[in-house]
Amino acid sequence: MPHLLGIDLGTSSVKAALVNASNGSVEGVSSRAYPIDMPLPGHIEQSPELWWQAVCEAVRAVMDQTGRPVIHAIGLAGQMHGAVLLDQAGTPLHPAIIWADQRSGAQAERMTVLIGAETLERITGTLPATGFMGATLLWIAENQPELLARTRTVLLPKDYVRFRMVGEFATETSDASAASLFDVTTQIWSREVIDALNLPVDIFPVVLNASDVAGTLIHEAADVLGLSAGIPVVAGCADQVAQAITNGLTTPDMASVTIGTGGQFFQAINMPRTFTNLHTFCHAFPNTWYVLGAMLSAGLSLNWLRDVLDIDDVSELERKAAEVPAGAEGLIFLPYLIGERAPIRDANASGAFIGLTMRHHEGHLARAVMEGVAFGLRQIAETVSAYQPLPDTLIAVGNGLRSRVWREITAAALRRPLRLTSEIEHTAVGAAYLAGLGTGLYASPSDLPSLKAVREGEITEPNAAMMETYEQQYAVYKSLYPFLAGTMHRLKGIG
Repeated sequence: MPHLLGIDLGTSSVKAALVNASNGSVEGVSSRAYPIDMPLPGHIEQSPELWWQAVCEAVRAVMDQTGRPVIHAIGLAGQMHGAVLLDQAGTPLHPAIIWADQRSGAQAERMTVLIGAETLERITGTLPATGFMGATLLWIAENQPELLARTRTVLLPKDYVRFRMVGEFATETSDASAASLFDVTTQIWSREVIDALNLPVDIFPVVLNASDVAGTLIHEAADVLGLSAGIPVVAGCADQVAQAITNGLTTPDMASVTIGTGGQFFQAINMPRTFTNLHTFCHAFPNTWYVLGAMLSAGLSLNWLRDVLDIDDVSELERKAAEVPAGAEGLIFLPYLIGERAPIRDANASGAFIGLTMRHHEGHLARAVMEGVAFGLRQIAETVSAYQPLPDTLIAVGNGLRSRVWREITAAALRRPLRLTSEIEHTAVGAAYLAGLGTGLYASPSDLPSLKAVREGEITEPNAAMMETYEQQYAVYKSLYPFLAGTMHRLKGIG
């Protein structure tokens, strides 16, 4: 009975999942948290060494809880876009600058001016955004050139963990394609973009296919992980791709909406193309791409409200929100707490409650936050639908959509049924499946045990009365950002 180990390097924690390759069942999961640091306003960083320590602890824990079975292969997935700068020995020269970082907004705009929006979208599948590796490296080149001069290689977050496991610098197509420096059609680093930014081309690592075996577990790593040396380690993929693998999202006839820390809309496509304010990136499989719309503050918005109101758990906010009618009695929330990437692209956008009155209480605030996130996902889905048809039913992913009230709100806002997958640890499990594919346990993507979690999921139908209310509310919601954008920017300048 072969076992696969999947590791998900998330934004706030790492999860390690032990998967039975024969039937796809998850036999154990362990998680370890690590901090997010903000040394300066807008500077959002993490310690790569703390990532590695957390990975080691999570892997040892899941092995202990499952009786330490023999591991056939290891797969990795992780948070996207970030930059880990390493010296010749592989030692981090600086804390990792992660996807949520806001320092490089001006550099993202400058990339578009230098290269041209049409050229960037044609080559990289997207316009750059603050927090993307390309914009981050340009910021470093302009503000800390000595740091860039000392850099031997730059890795994406999960690639650093794999380096600690196998001792080789590498990335793979799905994560590299989200750097704004990668040609999504030819699937190589774009010399045209890199040269235009005057970045050193030799710092970018070799690019593997997601299911390639990147190496085997070295003795130094095996000792601290509590595993045997020599286990194959597959290159892995971006976290969004891993959840898609678990949920069978490999063809355009299926799509997902996710509410986690951020919010995402994901749909596979058969050829690279551009979508307004959205991203086209490489899937884990040959000749497959996907369109991604990424909101920055989805579950993060509700967590922020929980903290502001000094409430112990978001479940209490969900309970209060369920007691409030659809539309929150005229209250609307704009979920742009750390700027926004989609459905609008504006690093200087800010959040807002609109329509606040004396009759509104905690439940109204919570429901307005949930509805605002759902409306943002609808805007993204509408953008995609202008280019290709949407499935009749969408797959619901992420902890936010495990909340019944948030799932009901989102189904009504999107005017589509949502099918909740039975698998909770989508990303770590997808990484494990990819490890099985890369080492020959599965002959092709169609042999993965992915669709089981989708078939078993509960369906939430959109409520007709809620849909009617949300049509009116959504029309107002869409009008607010264009009206308030100038005010948001002026306030940003004052603060």
